[in-house]
Amino acid sequence: MSAERPQASAAVRSRPATEDPPALKGLLIALAVFFLASFLVLPLVVVFVEAFRKGAEGYLAALREEDALAAIRLTLTVAAIAVPVNVVFGIAAAWCIAKYEFKGKSFLVSLIDLPFSVSPVVAGLVYVLLFGAHGLLGPTVRSWGWEIVFAVPGIVLATVFVTLPFVARELIPLMEEQGTTDEEAALSLGAGGLKTFLRVTLPNIKWGLLYGVLLCNARAMGEFGAVSVISGHIRGLTNTMPLQVEVLYNEYDAVGAFTIASLLALLALVTLALKALLEWRYADEIAGTHRR
Repeated sequence: MSAERPQASAAVRSRPATEDPPALKGLLIALAVFFLASFLVLPLVVVFVEAFRKGAEGYLAALREEDALAAIRLTLTVAAIAVPVNVVFGIAAAWCIAKYEFKGKSFLVSLIDLPFSVSPVVAGLVYVLLFGAHGLLGPTVRSWGWEIVFAVPGIVLATVFVTLPFVARELIPLMEEQGTTDEEAALSLGAGGLKTFLRVTLPNIKWGLLYGVLLCNARAMGEFGAVSVISGHIRGLTNTMPLQVEVLYNEYDAVGAFTIASLLALLALVTLALKALLEWRYADEIAGTHRR
């Protein structure tokens, strides 16, 4: 008995402290698979099953419907405007925060994070109160011949607001980690500010920038709350794809609603697949960028 106990205790000590028992590993994996299947895979399967309930012809007919095409065009147009705006802002904000020391830096970071904490519905309502017919700036803007609320510019403003942090929050920690050594070296060798940015800074942040763009684009195309408030739900004019899904579902056109929803799901899956492909294809280069 006394000889067996030291052997047992030695076997226990030989297991690494960070290694979990096989039973616990299996339980955790099973729980992860269960939650992924229940809350991610199953809803996606339901979306595509419902979209193809009337077959491929019904699916294509729903996509060719005039209001659906208008919603798709508007969604892509808004994303094509909002994403570049956020790229410019994200790079400028990250450069300012990572490269300079100034009073109020933490307050600026908090402002960038504000759209994460403010409800999109509230953001849309704020723009309505500002640019509506009886809003603070509404009469002035309308006197210039501009329409903001219940028009495409309002949808773009609301989308820019809710997607504002994505590029900046990807770049800020990356640029803070990299520091200013490379830029200072380039400037000391006679490179100008623009050349330093294009030849030094941009290559160093390109992967973080790409991730931010992918996330920003996915959110821009899928935004519902803020756009719903400011768009006015004008069919064929101000309905984006998420709004069109709601309209069709409320009209009991389940196939049409799930068809548009499946297209949104496909765009999200393509975004994730592209991100995973880039991580796999350029894993060494990405790791090298983060080690600098």
